[in-house]
Amino acid sequence: MGSLKVDPELENGSTSMLNLNPLDPDEFRRQAHMMVDFLADYYQNIEKYPVRSQVEPGYLSKCLPGSAPYHPEPIEKILYDVERHIIPGITHWQSPNHFAFFPCGGSIAGFLGEMLSTGFNVVGFNWMSSPAATELESIVMDWLGKMLQLPNSFLFSGGGGGVLQGTTCEAILCTLAAARDHCLDRIGRDWIGKLVVYGSDQTHFAVQKAARIAGINPDNFRAITTTKASAFGLSPDSLESAIVSDVKAGLIPLFLCATIGTTSSTAVDSLGPLCDVAKRYNMWVHVDAAYAGSACICQEFRHFIDGVEGANSFSLNAHKWFFTNLDCCCLWVKDPNALIKALSTSTPEYLKNKASESNQVVDYKDWQIALSRRFRAMKLWLVLRTYGVVNLRNFIRGHVNMAKHFEGLVAMDHRFELVVPRNFAMVCFRVSPSALRDHREPSDANCVNKFNRKLLESINSAGRIYMTHAVVGGVYVIRFAVGASLTNYQHVNMAWKVVQDHAHAMLLTSS
Repeated sequence: MGSLKVDPELENGSTSMLNLNPLDPDEFRRQAHMMVDFLADYYQNIEKYPVRSQVEPGYLSKCLPGSAPYHPEPIEKILYDVERHIIPGITHWQSPNHFAFFPCGGSIAGFLGEMLSTGFNVVGFNWMSSPAATELESIVMDWLGKMLQLPNSFLFSGGGGGVLQGTTCEAILCTLAAARDHCLDRIGRDWIGKLVVYGSDQTHFAVQKAARIAGINPDNFRAITTTKASAFGLSPDSLESAIVSDVKAGLIPLFLCATIGTTSSTAVDSLGPLCDVAKRYNMWVHVDAAYAGSACICQEFRHFIDGVEGANSFSLNAHKWFFTNLDCCCLWVKDPNALIKALSTSTPEYLKNKASESNQVVDYKDWQIALSRRFRAMKLWLVLRTYGVVNLRNFIRGHVNMAKHFEGLVAMDHRFELVVPRNFAMVCFRVSPSALRDHREPSDANCVNKFNRKLLESINSAGRIYMTHAVVGGVYVIRFAVGASLTNYQHVNMAWKVVQDHAHAMLLTSS
């Protein structure tokens, strides 16, 4: 950021001014103010950095010593090295020019909530270990569930309940374990090799990974093919066909992961009809709305989760598009007992207490894989209270409108084409085959994919913006995901000009 200076005495490792009490209030106040100023300067200057880090593998080992310092070092010197050596190796997810993957949107409220959570540093594995951590989590999960208009059966007030996991990967593994044990308790443990897990070829790879961890036969994972005709959503007919085939082969349908907003193209699975199919075969349905679930607090997007009442569990990542910094995955289940039965063990003596034995409290250690857990509810609570429902909806609508604007820019340039329908705030596009033909370039599918791959790498290497790609139905697409908290229309317009300039240069070179 160009403003940090290190005193020569500190540079030489003097410790005369250091206070080594790990939690001295005055020293904490001094250093914390420095850190806040450092981060505020970072955000003020964030557009000066290449969005995607341009360093080479192994760069940091050439900058830092090979062993830890024997003597303590002051925060001034450490921040100086952060600026010199760490920031060049950061891909700046909070940059307004970050349009890659999905957003990881932060906010002042999220940061301050994280600060409180980190500062208190409680380990809220059961109610007794920190009652406020447990009770606040239960409250905010019901708050958010009501904002999404989830059925009452998913809320604590209706016999269900919500829990904050770290990521969707954890949420899927926990619900899959619950589904597995619920099924095996009914038919016998010896049948685990016959259980089958279903998704589509657009389903996040976390489902397949969770299935392996949960002991499901790797051959019994079904990635059902989707097509452009269904906008790459999972067809209920295709699902039932796969299930019927498996049942005839003596296998047991167990678990379906339906996705609202797939990673590749934000495709939406037909939730209601899929749940109807699954119900006929006594399957657990988990709804993965990691990215797009946040949008469903807006009435115009709520229809995307119509049919959720037929599912067993539902999750979204508040750290993606809900301004609650990483990590914060919201998981709701209709039957908490199924989750608890799969994930809890007999309570050791040192964790026994009257509150837990009364069965009047939630012990979240039994709703997750690990024992220890962070006070994640604090940052979600601050986000909900600081911005309110009305502003959270407006933030999301603003991103969707910027994506619509970018979609319109693409549609107006005959050299480009939109590859799949836009559902939320991500646009999938590419240089079209006809543009390559116009410039006497080979325009078969492989050549078009190769050209767009080179175009994206050229754009990202320049550092002004960052986008990522996917392959959907054999087509290489460039993904433009709007959602960074600092992004506005000028960044969208600049990004489109960067795309056009790089495409023009490449087409000109090829003609």
